Amino acid sequence: MTVTSNFEVFTSLSLLIGAVFMDTSYSLAELAHLVEGELVGDAELRVRGFGPLDEAGPEDLSFIVKADMSGAMAESEAGAFLVPRSVEQSGKPIIRVADPYLASALVLNKMLARPFVPTGIHPSAVVGEGCRIGEQVSIGAQVVLGDRVSVGERVSIGPGTVIGNDVTIGDECIFKAHVTIEHGTEIGARVSISPGTVIGADGFGYATDASGIHVKRPQLGIVRIGDDVEIGANCCIDRATFGVTWIQAGTKIDNLVQVAHNCVVGEHSLLVAQVGLSGSTSLGHHAVFAGQSSTTGHQVIGDRVMVAGQSAVHGDQPDGARLGGSPAFEAKQYFKAVSVFSRLPELAKQVRFLSKELDRIKERFDKT
Repeated sequence: MTVTSNFEVFTSLSLLIGAVFMDTSYSLAELAHLVEGELVGDAELRVRGFGPLDEAGPEDLSFIVKADMSGAMAESEAGAFLVPRSVEQSGKPIIRVADPYLASALVLNKMLARPFVPTGIHPSAVVGEGCRIGEQVSIGAQVVLGDRVSVGERVSIGPGTVIGNDVTIGDECIFKAHVTIEHGTEIGARVSISPGTVIGADGFGYATDASGIHVKRPQLGIVRIGDDVEIGANCCIDRATFGVTWIQAGTKIDNLVQVAHNCVVGEHSLLVAQVGLSGSTSLGHHAVFAGQSSTTGHQVIGDRVMVAGQSAVHGDQPDGARLGGSPAFEAKQYFKAVSVFSRLPELAKQVRFLSKELDRIKERFDKT
């Protein structure tokens, strides 16, 4: 375990190294290799930054998403561009790629990458008994570690974070300020958790007696977070009643998401803001739940299922399902229904008119 007293010195060193790396430049050949693109133009041209068409300068790389935007490149001051493969040429160097949006993310991540600089453990941090802490860590002010906490290498824990007993944390994790991780939680490598998130709080479980009193059911399980998971701000992932609540590898969770006890979220899934998964919901891999969508409990949702925003999913769903609505049903039918919904007042007026016309026709028919 490393305890560093000269915290301010290490912090200054970190800022200094970060500033030096901000001046790094990259050749177009290097970036083309990174994004598996085809370079047209000067391979040795070097760029230092990345920006949108209207803000990028001569030392910056920019991008367009669609080929019909290529005309806008002529007005940009950027030194080079990431473009779709269908763009054949430009007055400046281009890197042709299958997906410019993805390529831009890869380039930005490379440019923003910084080496980990350990600051040690802040003097105000509290470390419990029997903890195992890597040699290269940055543990901020007023962090609290419970007993028997295991922290890997190159882990950054932001100020005010509280970590309970018997928590394990893998290498290269980043926890921002005021994260709470309750006892027994297992966290893999390269996990990122944003401020205010609570991992491992008790699930919502009660049994009601004959007089209507709600009796708490003890929540005895844990939460397990896989490698390369990212969790946004102010999320709540509850511990299992028994067993494990499991967020599997590669999943990305937006802000303000609730994952209830005993849920399983499959690998590389996406949960957008304000999604709510009720207890014992199981998602397959690459599931996508758009903002404010939800599930009822004890459901099995297949692989690559996509759920539209504000939808409420009831019942098990097969692989590849596309759902929308509340209650949710097949997405194509849902969007057709939505298009009709806005016209309901007009349609109701037409129905009333036609009903009156039909009554008049019947009346004339009866008189003949």
